[in-house]
Amino acid sequence: MKPFLTATIALIGVGVAQADAQRADWRRRDQDQAFAARRAGQIMPLREIEGRVVPRMAGSDYLGPDFDPGSGVYRLKFMRGGQVIFVDVDGRTGQIVGRTGY
Repeated sequence: MKPFLTATIALIGVGVAQADAQRADWRRRDQDQAFAARRAGQIMPLREIEGRVVPRMAGSDYLGPDFDPGSGVYRLKFMRGGQVIFVDVDGRTGQIVGRTGY
């Protein structure tokens, strides 16, 4: 029974490590695509977008961005009072185009 348990735990560990690696790869591709779009002049710098949006979210903790290269939209993630708030910002104009949570 003990070898079976050890083998099961090892397999679970491998699966978790692979999932973490896939998330890291996805995150790198996301960042690479945002960087390329910025260099091509297709989107605004993330710091400029954050400078416009973060001050408007007083009382919230800023958790970070995601970028959708297909739409050119940044999704900024915030936490306020245990609730997650997403603010979608057009990367070309810096305008808020959507928000979930309040």
